[in-house]
Parts: sequence; C-alpha cells; structure tokens
Amino acid sequence: MLIRLSLAALVSSLAWAQTGAPSFEKGAYIVLEKAGCPACHNADGVAAGTRLLFPEGNVSPARVEAFGRSLVVLIDRVTPAKSPLLEKPTNRVSHVGGERIKKGSPEEAVLRGWVDRLSQLTGDDLAQALMYRDEEEGGGGRKPSRIELRRLTHSQYNNTMRDLLGDNSRPADRFPPEDFVNGFRNQIQAQGLSPLLIESYSQAAEKIAQSALRGGDTRGLIACKPSPACRAKFVREFGLRAFRRPLDLAEQRRYETLFGTEKEFLKGAQLVIEAMLQSSSFLFRLEDTSEAKWKAYATASRLSYGLWDTMPDAALFAAAEKGDLNNPAGVKQQVRRMLDHPRARQSLNEFISQWLRFDRILTASKDRRRYPQFTRETAVAMTEEARVFVSDLIWNESNFMELFTAPYGYVNGELAGIYQVAPPAQEFGRVSFPAGSERAGILGQALFLASTAKPDESSPTARGLFIREQFLCQHVPDPPAGVNTNLPPFSEGKPQTNRDRLSEHVINPGCASCHSLIDPIGFGFEKFDAVGSRRDKFTLETRGRGPEARDKKTKAWELEIDASGFVAGVANSKFASPAQLGAVLGQSSQCQECIAKQYFRYIAGRAETAADRPVIRKMTEDFRRSQFRFKELMMSLMLSRENSGGTVHVVRNHQAH
Repeated sequence: MLIRLSLAALVSSLAWAQTGAPSFEKGAYIVLEKAGCPACHNADGVAAGTRLLFPEGNVSPARVEAFGRSLVVLIDRVTPAKSPLLEKPTNRVSHVGGERIKKGSPEEAVLRGWVDRLSQLTGDDLAQALMYRDEEEGGGGRKPSRIELRRLTHSQYNNTMRDLLGDNSRPADRFPPEDFVNGFRNQIQAQGLSPLLIESYSQAAEKIAQSALRGGDTRGLIACKPSPACRAKFVREFGLRAFRRPLDLAEQRRYETLFGTEKEFLKGAQLVIEAMLQSSSFLFRLEDTSEAKWKAYATASRLSYGLWDTMPDAALFAAAEKGDLNNPAGVKQQVRRMLDHPRARQSLNEFISQWLRFDRILTASKDRRRYPQFTRETAVAMTEEARVFVSDLIWNESNFMELFTAPYGYVNGELAGIYQVAPPAQEFGRVSFPAGSERAGILGQALFLASTAKPDESSPTARGLFIREQFLCQHVPDPPAGVNTNLPPFSEGKPQTNRDRLSEHVINPGCASCHSLIDPIGFGFEKFDAVGSRRDKFTLETRGRGPEARDKKTKAWELEIDASGFVAGVANSKFASPAQLGAVLGQSSQCQECIAKQYFRYIAGRAETAADRPVIRKMTEDFRRSQFRFKELMMSLMLSRENSGGTVHVVRNHQAH
C-alpha cells in the first residue's frame, strides 16, 4: 500500500512540475532552510511536537515536493494571509523561534506565493498532498537495513571477560575512553577501531590468556584429557562461547592448526585464547544475520548484550541450539527469565548512568570556598542516590513517571546537609523531602542540580538544555559561529541575578532563538545553588584580588529570586520549582515518548530514524498501557526485531599473529 501511495505522490509531483509554476524545492524550501527552520522542526528538534517536520536525511526532489504540498495542513484556506505557515516564521503570530523571515522581504513574498498555491488545492491533489503525512507516520515505507556487527563496549568487554574466562581485572577500564554520541557511549558511529584501541586489545588478550591458564587449568576451561581429540573439542567449545556462535569448518581447522604449533597442551590452548580474543568475531557481536544457521545465535547475543550487557549464558546457548529463539514465544520466555536475573539490574545501571550523565558530576569541580561540603565522596553519593531511586522505580514495578514527581530521595550523610534532613538510619535510606523544599523526583535531587551548574554558581542555560535533550529528546542547535557566549560580569554598582544577566540572550537576535527555548526552563531552578542546596536569596560576593586582597573586605549582596519558568512548546507548563515542573513532565506525552526513545537509542546503538517510528510508537503505547512500568518498555523493545536496523558495517577480521 505504501509503495502505491509513493508512486502516486511521484506522479502528482511530476504533474505539478509540468504546470510551469515555481517548485517548492527551488523556492519556498530554500527560504525556509535559510531561515533555519529545519534546525528545530525535525523529529529530535525542540519543535518536534508541531505539525511542521522537515524530511530527514538525503531525500529525492520528488519527496521534497511531496513534503511541500503536505504543508497544506498549515494553510488557512479562507484567508491564506493568516496561514500559520506564513505568520509563524514572520512572528506575526507569537513564535518561539522569533522572527525567522523578515516581514515584507522578498523571502516572505516567495513563501506567500507557495501559501497561495497550497490554498487552491482540491480533490485528488489535496488527497495526494495529505498522503505524505500518512507515509511519514508509518515510517515512509522505508525499512532499515540491518546492523550486522557492533563492537563490544568497554563495559561489555569487561563483563564478557568475567563470564567467559572468570577474569575480574576489568581490562577495558585502561582502554582509550569512549565518547558520548547521541547521549550515550555505545553509539555505532563512534565505535571505530583506532590504532591505540587495537593495540590495547592485543595487550589485553595476551595478559588475559596467560592469566587464564597460569598454574594449570584452574578455571575449568578444558573439559577433557589432553589429546588431539581434546584439542578439537576445546577449540569448538571455547570458540562457541567466545564468538557467541558455532565455528565454521575453516575456522575450526585454522584454530586447531594454531593450537598444534605448541608442543605443550596448555600453551597451545593459551595461544588459541589469545588469538580468539583479538578476532573481530569476538570483539564485534552479531545483531542479525542472513545465515540461517547463525540466526538464533545472533538473537541470543542481541538479548544478552541488550538485557545483561554481557555474553549469553548456558541457557541462552541451549535455546539457540534447539531453535527456540526462532519464534516469538521462545524469545519472550527467555526475555522474562533474563529480566528476573540479577544481571539485568546490573546492566540497567549502565543505561541509567549514561542517560543521567553521572560522568559530569564525577568530573565536576566546585568553588571550595563557597561549597566546602562538595567532595569526591559527595559526587559519588549523588550518583548513588539517583541509581537507587531509578532502580527502585524499575524493579519494584512502580509508575516510572514518578521519576519526576516522587516526593522523596535516598540520602546518606553526605547528602543530608544539602537536603537539610536528618541522616537516615542506613546509608541511602528513603527520606521524604521537607514540605517547603519544593523538591520532587530526579529534578529535585542533587545529581541533576549540581551536574548542570558551574563551579561557582547555578546555570539556568545548562539546566534547561539538559531537560530539553534528556527528558524531551529535543536537540537544540549549537550557537552560531563567532557568537560570544560569555555573560557580562556583574559590577558593584549594578549587582544582578543570573536571570538579569541572561537577559542579553533575549535582546541579542543571534542568541534569542535558542535561549528562549532553554533559559526559561532553567530559571525555575534558581532557588537551588551549584551543589543543589536550597536558597531563598541570590547571593553575590566580591573579594579583593592581588597582594592587597587580605586587607580588602568581602562585599555581599542578597537579591530577590524570580523562579518563574515555562517550557515553550509544552501546554500549561508554567512552573516555579522542580516539583511543579516534575508534575508537568510526568503528564507530558512528549516526555513519555522520550523515555522510550532514550532506551531505544541505548539498546540499538544509534538514533532513531523515520523507519523506526512504528517501533517507537509501539514501545510508547505498551509503556502507557502498563501504567508506565519500565520493564514492559524493555520487553516491548526486546520482542521487536526492528531495533537492529541501521547501516551495515563491514569489519575486517583482526586475527592474531
């Protein structure tokens, strides 16, 4: 059906082109692009919830024309001059992005011409114009190509070494660090093999192989008496577990030959281990395959690394061998078993730590004079509170949207002072926030408030940006090149709050379009300082500098705080505290869908595309239907084969010498 509609849209585009009128692609589309509209009006942009979404990726001219005609939904057919498509970008009607197209300009005239043309669509032409939107909602008829191989992340490498060889030395902790892309460290586009990483793999393989058989086979890796038959058995059985699939005949022979180059049996086994640990078949994992004989093993690998962050266990290997993973019922049975295993909890901690960016607070520094209570131990406590809090919601199957509304935290001695509560009887015990604290959920916890602040002061911009990106899945464009991002320093003659100083962002057109989307969110957190302590006044201090500083007195000002904020694009979103914004996000369909997207991105190792929309939609529906049980969200994604879509990566096999 989608193919037929696409052909119909193409025919319609050609018919329009033959009228001699200017095309959308060469006219209004260029105007909208130059105005910067696609930066926000895309599936991950801050205007993702609007009716104007630009097509993604490289699209054909016919597709661009079809998109242009689909904008008929933004046309006032009775009074075209009052159409949102014209009035929004010119800011005649209040537009969050401000004036993008100057009133009375030639660009507006071009856009007005397209508006007039769309207002005349009728009959079949109108029906064809609306088909584009139907196709986009269904993924545009596009099917994702399969990602066949994904490199083990450092976390997965460590866990696999633990379960494959009983090695708990965490060798990957000494590998080159992984970069955050799309909010996570496991994204495919950042999983290249640098020369330094290849060298690290080689060194680790040599040390681990030596350790595995040092002093004999103390770890039970060899389940037979040394002999030629045992040699073949070891290669076959260890190879199955190392490569997460059976070896083919050529591989079996090659590793048997390598084994035979050593006279001592254990040295031969050590050489095989070292070689296999440097093979791409070990370092990269199957997500899917066209090889029928390996398909069930690819499924086992997908499930194990998705839910456990490590290699399949014996039960998964057995299910793959029997073919149980070739049908949905068998997969569902394994997923339920795996979710009940402690490894699932340990694995999800990795998702939590990356999604909430634990790394930022663990590497943060704070002004020691202003915040002497902030130490390395305090930072670790902030991450632990968040981990315990989120884990409790997930594994006790609570409503996960309480992530934003729960009136409690998990406190230890380090955090009690920040929250102004008595330390609980046990470390990270559950403690209700004081009634007047205005705290709730993750937004009221020290992790969020401190990690989105500067060393010496809060940062409304950083806090607003974090909420847009992590909890609404909206990408805010980078500032234009050459824009001065430094705020004017305050002077003794004119002490100002952060809100007053950030007013420059609203006045400056180069800043306003983006900062009007993020700063108003951050203003609602201004009653919380750079470590997350509550304050009623904004305090400014000056201290003398230089050799005579000790003779100069510190001057201080206490200013009133305006903590009113709002989330542009979210209805009824005015707030003045973390608790109030938490209530808004807890009810927001955009936030609920974003949680599904974030988990998809983490598991799939990539950002979602138009072809993934049905999967994201199904995940979100299952999430809502379950009263927001996160385990059901996990189940929904794991039962969908579509999550392995993306670009096929061809990987060279890095064998040992």
